[in-house]
Amino acid sequence: MTGPVSALLRIVGRRPAFPESVEIGGRTMALAVREHATARRIVMRLSPCGGIVRLTVPKRTSARRVAEFIERYSGWVEARMAAVPGRIEVADGRRLPFRGGELELRHEPGRRQARLLPATPEGPAVLLLGGEPTHLRRRVRDMLVREARRDLEEAVERHARAANVKPAGLSVKDTTSRWGSCSSARRLSFSFRLVMAPPFVLDYLAAHEVAHLKEMNHGPRFWALCESLYPRSDEARAWLKANGTALHAVDFG
Repeated sequence: MTGPVSALLRIVGRRPAFPESVEIGGRTMALAVREHATARRIVMRLSPCGGIVRLTVPKRTSARRVAEFIERYSGWVEARMAAVPGRIEVADGRRLPFRGGELELRHEPGRRQARLLPATPEGPAVLLLGGEPTHLRRRVRDMLVREARRDLEEAVERHARAANVKPAGLSVKDTTSRWGSCSSARRLSFSFRLVMAPPFVLDYLAAHEVAHLKEMNHGPRFWALCESLYPRSDEARAWLKANGTALHAVDFG
C-alpha cells in the first residue's frame, strides 16, 4: 500500500490520533481534521493560502476512512493547489515576511554557517545560507523556528511573571488550526510562523496563552486578564484576522 493511505496509517499506528500532515503529489501538506457532531459525511476544503487540507468528519470516523477519502480526492487537491495564487516559494533572492518587515534570502554555497543580518534603514534583514540548494527550505525553516522560540520564550517569561504563573514547557511547531494553545498539563505551544508577524502580534499570543494558565476558557475573566497583560490584544487579533493567511502562504515544502 502506498500514497496517503499508507502514510496516514503508519502514523496513526503509533498514536491514537489523526496525523498533522499528509503527502499529496510529492508535497507534504498540513492536515487539520475536525469532528462534528452533526456531520453526516466527510467534507474537504483547501485553505485559502493552499497547503492546508481541512476535513470536517462525523464523530467516530476512523483514521482508515479519512486516509481513503484523501487518497480518492488527492487529484482534486493537486488541481486546487496549482490554482492557488500568492504562494511564496522559499528560494535564493526571495523575500519572506519577518517580524513585521521582510527577510531576504541569499544562498552562498561555500558558506559554512548561516548568518542573520538585521534590517537597516537601507534594506531588510538578510539571511545568509550555505549548503546544497535542495536543503535551502529546510534550513530557512529551522532558522525561523529558532528565532520564534527565542522571541516566544522571552515574551512568555515576561507575561508569566506578571501573571504570577509558570508554564510546564513551551514548544514551537507549524500548527495549522491555531496560532497557540495551552494544554491541561500547562504546556504552551505556538506556531513558528508568528515570527513572521509584527512583534506585537507574537507578544499578544504569548500573553493569550499565559492567561490560559489561570483561566482555561474564554470567559470574561480570561479576556480581562489577557487585556491587562497586553493592552494591544484587540489590535493584534485584528491583524491576524486580516493578515494571518499570508503567513501560511510561505511554502517550506
